[in-house]
Amino acid sequence: MFHWLEKNPFYFAAAISIVISFAGLIEIVPNFAQSGKPLVGMKPRTVLELAGKNVYMKDNCMACHSQMIRPFKSETDRYGDYSLSGEYAFDRPFLWGSKRTGPDLHRIGNYRTTDWHEAHMLNPPKIVPGSIMPAYDHQFENEADLETAYAEAVTVKNVFHTPYGPAFHRGQEAWDAHKSKVLEDAKKIAADMKDERVKAMIAEGKVPEVVALIAYMNSLK
Repeated sequence: MFHWLEKNPFYFAAAISIVISFAGLIEIVPNFAQSGKPLVGMKPRTVLELAGKNVYMKDNCMACHSQMIRPFKSETDRYGDYSLSGEYAFDRPFLWGSKRTGPDLHRIGNYRTTDWHEAHMLNPPKIVPGSIMPAYDHQFENEADLETAYAEAVTVKNVFHTPYGPAFHRGQEAWDAHKSKVLEDAKKIAADMKDERVKAMIAEGKVPEVVALIAYMNSLK
């Protein structure tokens, strides 16, 4: 049988394709059964974290950073445990990325702090010698779009059936009731920051983009 296959390249290639496809299905199909189900203990992102995710996308951080750690020792030694599908249950869209000019960020909340992020966003080469990442000074002055982030949570809950729970409802009244919680979350982040622009905006009841972004980065664990 095997000698016959070896003498017929077309059938040999077809047989290899079938075997590889079958092996691939065995590896992939079980993950589909778990798709969309969050890991035990995982919580949906807060509105502040969603606003930070939007800043992350607006400033195109995924052009240089991935958020998917592959199950290779070289990656887990550097970045931590490899990524699981259930960790992305609350994400729409996914920010896996396809290129790493900078490090993977999927576990960055485990080893970087708020004050580190603040200093890094102001002057990356000073914190990481040789870094080619640009400074993001504008994030310390621009106000985060919290209302859009809240609307996103409501939309993801109702359209994609992501289990965001009962906390998010449609309408301006629901957002007004939720806003104080978002500002409290922002104050906790800003308390660990030194930049006076951040302090001033928080005192005015505004949330700088950098505060939202750091909240999002801190949630990546």
